Amino acid sequence: MYDICTIGHITLDKVVTAHSVNYMPGGTSFYFSKALRQFDIHYMLVTALAESENHIINSLRDEHIEVFSQNSPYTVYFENIYSANQDHREQNVLHKAAPFTVAQMPAIDAKVFHLGPLLSDDISVDLIKSLASKGLVSLDIQGFLRYVKDKKVYYTDWADKKEALPYISILKANEYEMEVVTGTSNVREGAKYLADLGVREVIITLGSKGSLVYTDNRFYQIPAYKPTSVVDATGCGDTYMAGYLSKKVKGASVQEAGEFGAAMATLKIQSSGPFSGDARMVQDVVRYGESDKELIAQTIY
Repeated sequence: MYDICTIGHITLDKVVTAHSVNYMPGGTSFYFSKALRQFDIHYMLVTALAESENHIINSLRDEHIEVFSQNSPYTVYFENIYSANQDHREQNVLHKAAPFTVAQMPAIDAKVFHLGPLLSDDISVDLIKSLASKGLVSLDIQGFLRYVKDKKVYYTDWADKKEALPYISILKANEYEMEVVTGTSNVREGAKYLADLGVREVIITLGSKGSLVYTDNRFYQIPAYKPTSVVDATGCGDTYMAGYLSKKVKGASVQEAGEFGAAMATLKIQSSGPFSGDARMVQDVVRYGESDKELIAQTIY
């Protein structure tokens, strides 16, 4: 029995910022997995990529991350272009990978299955239903709202949301994704809309304004801790969720888990590439940020 099993593609990423152009592996599954490698979590990654990128899998295994990789003709290739405002980005897709299906899933049991689709056809609704019969399903919704036209990434509502969301226990969306799937820009209304469709725990991340969690008819305001510098926001949402779920599977409260995830995201945004810290560093950010917490939380809707 794993604590957490993540399902999602590893990508080849070209990350363009005001400071640099970097080429690196990426995707929800990659950033999430790397963020947990120093933590006391029984963890497994299920992914798919081309044989030519097997060195990425071998590198993860060298860091004692368990990986099941199914074959794919291509590896997903993303180009992420950030302006000076790191809350937003432009994306291009050059290749797509094989989707995940019930038939191809290994026989794995987990307390939480965290789904990180990158594009709308990555993970079938049948697979979501199958996983929900074995454990809690956590979803980063972004991929189900994306479609590719002429290599550009565009966003549209998730056609299968009413069928799939009753099987989702925890859902994470940023404020733009929330508006696409709910039709409202009001964060509280959007969270309630998703809960009414069956989601037990709704997490709306708001970038530098923190995040909001809605569960059991209650809102929790999570602060954003101030970074010493902003270098690269790629993977911040995945890092947040790695921290959040790692705490929740150990029995932490919503507030504690949210603050831990927010602190991890703050550490991650200060450097290029995946989160590379440990739990002690994260707790230091939470502790030192206590004096600013109330002020920052007031900026949340």
